[in-house]
Amino acid sequence: MDLEDLHLTLRTLKPSDYPQLKVLMDKVYDDIGGAWPKKTITRLIRDFPDGQLVIVDGEKLIGVALSVMVDYDIFSDPHKYADLIGNTEIIPNKEDGDAIYGLDVLIDPEYRGHRLGRRLYEARKELCRSRNLQAILAGGRIPGYHEHADELKPTEYIEAVDRKEIHDPILSFQLANDFQVKRLMRRYLPEDKKSMGYATLLEWSNILYEPEERLLQTNRNQVRVGAVQWQMRRFASVEAVLEQVEYFVDALSDYQSDFAVFPELFNAPLMGLRDQSDDIEAIRYLSSFTERFRSEMLRMAVSYNINIIAGSMIEEGEDGRLYNVAYLLRRDGTEERQAKLHITPQERRDWVIEGGDDLAVFETDAGRVGILICYDVEFPELGRLLADQDMDLLFVPFWTDTKNGYQRVRHCAHARAIENECYVVLCGSVGNVPSIENLGIQYAQSAVFSPSDFPFPHDAVLNETTPNTEMIFFSDLDYTRLKLVRNEGSVTNLKDRRTDLFSLKWRKQKKKK
Repeated sequence: MDLEDLHLTLRTLKPSDYPQLKVLMDKVYDDIGGAWPKKTITRLIRDFPDGQLVIVDGEKLIGVALSVMVDYDIFSDPHKYADLIGNTEIIPNKEDGDAIYGLDVLIDPEYRGHRLGRRLYEARKELCRSRNLQAILAGGRIPGYHEHADELKPTEYIEAVDRKEIHDPILSFQLANDFQVKRLMRRYLPEDKKSMGYATLLEWSNILYEPEERLLQTNRNQVRVGAVQWQMRRFASVEAVLEQVEYFVDALSDYQSDFAVFPELFNAPLMGLRDQSDDIEAIRYLSSFTERFRSEMLRMAVSYNINIIAGSMIEEGEDGRLYNVAYLLRRDGTEERQAKLHITPQERRDWVIEGGDDLAVFETDAGRVGILICYDVEFPELGRLLADQDMDLLFVPFWTDTKNGYQRVRHCAHARAIENECYVVLCGSVGNVPSIENLGIQYAQSAVFSPSDFPFPHDAVLNETTPNTEMIFFSDLDYTRLKLVRNEGSVTNLKDRRTDLFSLKWRKQKKKK
């Protein structure tokens, strides 16, 4: 069949197609009884028209996929072909079912080799997604088994096909189309001599499926992140800083952002309100404002209906030690904290900052989020531990003085997005304040990174700011794309990890409160 002679159309089956369908089924199913009667096909078209798909070349019917709706809980367990079609040869369609049962996919032998079966499978998958159904199930014949029955058990044959040591005309095709073998079914179709009565129970899971009760919840697949590339400047008072913060929160809220993100140590200019001759006393003085900022920004989160990632601030613990802590302030009035775990040499030397002990993923009404402060993102273990807790979105508030320091943070953050198949929001500060110790220069180009695959931009950068300019920026994030890339991407980093060779676990015991 010459490709230039093909004129292919994918559409739904019509009652008038039956004569051609009968010819095709008689040709393909000559070993198991040939075509279904007209009344069977007519009933399928009437009860589930969208599930009956055909490919035509001009006016010639050359491929078909037939389906019914079923209850997943019933047909995901072993069953027989007779459970689908009884003596009346009428196949009942469960109108309120939560799964599609694939009855048949067949292609005219003269047209094989053009991947037409894959087109029908992809169309059936799209139907499953569009109807928010749990899965596609199928009882799959294994017609090549009779040639190996003397030396292989049915399960051994299936394993050999899966390893591509044996080609089975049906099972090999189904495995290549992302179906998984759930179990072996005996006496599925007794008259199927080539399969010796055996069949596989196959399943393609719809990773986008949302049970009806979850659809009523507030979590969404589309969220908007707004971030502030903050300029470090001299402030005359705490009130002046908070006024600037509220201005940005208000602006981000006006654009219906779900998150407002601030950089690491964004209130550090307050050190300029007192003598800075002693670095340790200056940073301890800065920590005295943290509780006020935390409470005021929590008020803003509630008032402006926005979740706030409050950059990070210096917190004095009950033990008198200083920590660099980020706060998640939810718009429902609740809050979380994430301390910086890895402390830079400058933080240790000049400010005697210590690292925290806990790492967590936090639930929000706009996804499961993690926070890694600046240097922490340069340690890939932390991102992977968060990914193992089903994190969707990683926030990285940072503060770097030079471009090479910024590039370390940027490249590591970008890597975390790719290897953990999540979104990463990088938010930093800019500006020069020579009169305040350690605030002489800032370098930042804030950005939002994605995994690197077809659903995302070619460079895996969703958005980025102008370098070294105070501004706000927004990105709309689609969690559905994360689900797709994690399960059906060109590569699937999380799924393909060799956990038989290595493992990663958190060793520190959580402190009792």
